[in-house]
Amino acid sequence: MSFDGKVAVVTGGAQGIGKCVCEEFEKQGAKVCVIDKRENPYFVGDLADKAMLERFAEKVVADFGQVDYLINNAAPLMKGITECSYEEFEYAQRVGVTAAFYLSKLFLPRFAPGASIINISSSRDRQSQPQTESYTAAKGGISALTHALAASLAGKVRVNSVSPGWIDTSYRVYEGPDAVQQPVGRVGNPLDIANAVLFLCSDKAGFITGENLCIDGGMTKLMIYHGDNGWELRQSIE
Repeated sequence: MSFDGKVAVVTGGAQGIGKCVCEEFEKQGAKVCVIDKRENPYFVGDLADKAMLERFAEKVVADFGQVDYLINNAAPLMKGITECSYEEFEYAQRVGVTAAFYLSKLFLPRFAPGASIINISSSRDRQSQPQTESYTAAKGGISALTHALAASLAGKVRVNSVSPGWIDTSYRVYEGPDAVQQPVGRVGNPLDIANAVLFLCSDKAGFITGENLCIDGGMTKLMIYHGDNGWELRQSIE
């Protein structure tokens, strides 16, 4: 795949999955525009701030005139119902869902022919651990936003989402139960996600829109019952 001369916008691109996506785009010749609260070479700003999003979009358009790929990757706050305040929950949705919607809207007149939007969701859009409400709600929201945008932007922009499972951004190699519990036998790393993002942006995925690709080593497909497949319930039941 070659992305020579293409312009890729990546939110939350200063570290982790987002940084890996940026690096892979750059290897294939794309110009990359990052917005992140952390230091980065392009634009430092809070995605929850409407005015900041507008200034970022203005800069991208002034610098390049068009957008080929918008990767809505920035991760929202994860806090649970007993600790998460109203303001924190709202902030998580602004980062995780509203920013993705608003950047899509801001760039709409500037999307180039063959453009793609890729939203980074999570396998938590379909399953949960306790005390994860702010993050899980945002990830469920961006998965639903994906198919809504795909319908609205039909014929102009393809819109898909990727739902990572356990991704270790330090590229640590796990052994024992942490690895064996994954049907593929290992924990994921950022390149697993970046490869999928670039594929979905490429012409090879030209007939794919409105879809969610869950990249979790098969974990969400594994039935878990007490005593089955090595799983045991160890907490007391009262």
